[in-house]
Amino acid sequence: MRKGLSIQELGDLLERPYNATLATYRRDGSVLLSPVWHEWRDDGFNIITGPDDVKVRHIERQHRAVVVVSDNDFPFRGIELSCSPTIVRDIRFGQDALRRIAIRYLGAERAQVYLRSSSESIVVIRMEPGDLRTWDFVDDAESFGFGATHEPNTRPTQG
Repeated sequence: MRKGLSIQELGDLLERPYNATLATYRRDGSVLLSPVWHEWRDDGFNIITGPDDVKVRHIERQHRAVVVVSDNDFPFRGIELSCSPTIVRDIRFGQDALRRIAIRYLGAERAQVYLRSSSESIVVIRMEPGDLRTWDFVDDAESFGFGATHEPNTRPTQG
C-alpha cells in the first residue's frame, strides 16, 4: 500500500463522479455518515447541501468533519480529509458549484432538468486540507491478481 500520495498521483480519482462519504458529529459525539456529491476545486472539496441540513448544524456546532472518496476498482485509490470546514452561504458561489457538480454527476442534459427543480438555497461545505491522508494499492498489483502491468480500474477476469 502506498501512502502519502500527492493529489496528482491519485490520477483521475477526484474527477470521477463517485459519491463521497461525509462524517459529521452529533451533539453527543456520535458520527453521522452521509453520501454526498462533491468536487475537488482550488485544493479542497466543495460539498453541496441545503442551508438547513443537519450536516450544516453539526459542522457549525462541532467545527469538524471528515470526507472520504475512494474507488472500488484496482488500484483502490482513496483520499481522506479531516478539517474544520467553512460553510459558504454566498448564493452565487453555491449556484455555480451546484451547476458544475450536477453536470459532473448527471451529464449536461439531466443536470438542466435537476437544476430547474432544485432549490435556490444552496450552501457549500468547503473543506480545505487540514489532515490529508491518501493511498492506493499499485504496489500490491500481484496480490490482487493483476500482473506487473495492469489497466487501472479494471477487474481481473473470472474463471
